[in-house]
Parts: sequence; structure tokens; C-alpha cells
Amino acid sequence: MTRPVRPKKALGQHFLKDLDVAQRIAGTLPDNKCLPVLEVGPGMGVLTRFLIEAGHRLHVVEIDLEAVHYLETHFSLPEGHIIAGDFLRMDLDKLFPSPFCVIGNYPYNISSQIFFKVLDYKDRIPFCSGMLQKEVAERLAAAPGSRTYGILSVLLQAWYDVSFLFTVDEDAFEPPPRVKSAVIKIVRNERTHLGCDQALFKTVVKTAFNQRRKTLRNSMKPLLGKDCPDYAAPLFDKRPEQLSVEQFVELTLITSRYLKAQNKQSL
Repeated sequence: MTRPVRPKKALGQHFLKDLDVAQRIAGTLPDNKCLPVLEVGPGMGVLTRFLIEAGHRLHVVEIDLEAVHYLETHFSLPEGHIIAGDFLRMDLDKLFPSPFCVIGNYPYNISSQIFFKVLDYKDRIPFCSGMLQKEVAERLAAAPGSRTYGILSVLLQAWYDVSFLFTVDEDAFEPPPRVKSAVIKIVRNERTHLGCDQALFKTVVKTAFNQRRKTLRNSMKPLLGKDCPDYAAPLFDKRPEQLSVEQFVELTLITSRYLKAQNKQSL
């Protein structure tokens, strides 16, 4: 009999043991069984079990080789569907040439990076759900004006509708984490383009939040310098956490026009 997998602190592992919670997480996936599902960090498969029972076309990716052996011993997934590897380094184009869903009990130490990776595949991932640290979940779902609204809130909400579903207490895990957890889901919205340069949009959002306590007139100086004439606009009286996605698009367009004008003057 295969022994249980030892949780490894270096991997941020806190194994979910509450079966009711696992079943609720599995139930967040859409009913469309045509879409393959990738589970990130299955550990000993407490969520995997319910995903298989629900009939999903499941792949799992696990970085812990001890956990991989446990999964291979206890779950009859098709060959190649249990992947030993690092989700953050995976080339998802090779594994999924068509749309797919992502789910998991995400390691707390890389949960933000996981959602940045999902954003890289936003045109391929229509749905993603799972559990992460409550503080991070609140940040992803935060609305403009909230103290927790930040870079990833804006970048994610530009392309997805984010829902905070429910909180999970520490005693649902082994070992118990020192923080509460929460389950969220993100569903791809209907936006096909931002109406501005996407790379510059990301730069503008990061620049604005690098000095989030200051007004945009001050926080945008690394990009726009000290003498940008657009600083007179009311938008620059605001702080970054007050801006909606649409207002960040507006700020990006202003930045783009100004930078182009500066480049022409320098020629």
C-alpha cells in the first residue's frame, strides 16, 4: 500500500482533507464536458477524485514526484494525463491545441503567478476556478476603490469576470495553514480587444500601482516625465486604485499619444 504523501513546506503544500469542500470546488466547473480540464497541483487527488467522477476529460500536473507516484498508483487516468512538471514552465500550446479549463487547490506561494500564466492563455482558457489564500482571492475579485484592488485585479478583470465564491477554514487542510483560504472562479468576458496596445496597458497599470498612494500625476512620471500637458486632465487627480479597467485603457491611450509625440520631436 502506498503511503500518504508528506506535505513539503518548500512547495507550499497544504493538502485539502475536507471532502465536502473538494466536491464543491469540483462543482464550480461548467457542465460542458467537451472542454478538457487541467488540474494544477493535485497532491493526493482529493479534488481529482471528484473531477473524474463528474466525467471531465482530465489532465493533472504535479511538480512533487512523490505525489506523482501516489496519483499513478491510485488513479486510472489515460497514459500521459498525469504530468510530472511545473505548471509555470509548461508549454500549454502543446498539451491543449483547443480551449480548456483550469482548476486546482493552488500552492499559496505561486498562486498569483498561476493567474498571470492563465492570462497568457486568455484566448484558450474560458474558465478557471480553484482555491488560494483568502487575501489573494479578495485581491483578484476587488472592485475599483477597494484597498486590495491592484495590478492583478485590473489585468485579470480586463479579460475575465471574477467571482469570490466561499471561504475555507484552516482545519480543512493537513497541515493547517496559518491563513484562511477561499475559492474563486473566473469566466472569460466578451472583450476581444482592449482598444489600446496590450503591452503598454500592462506597463501603465504596473507603473501606476508602483506608487499607489500617490495621484496618477505623480505615479506616472516614470513614463510621462514631469511636464506632460495631459496632467491637467481630471483623470490624473485620481489614485490608481480608483480607476476602472476602462479608465486604465483611457490612461494607456493618453500615454501612447504622448510617447509618440515625444518620439517625433526627438527625430
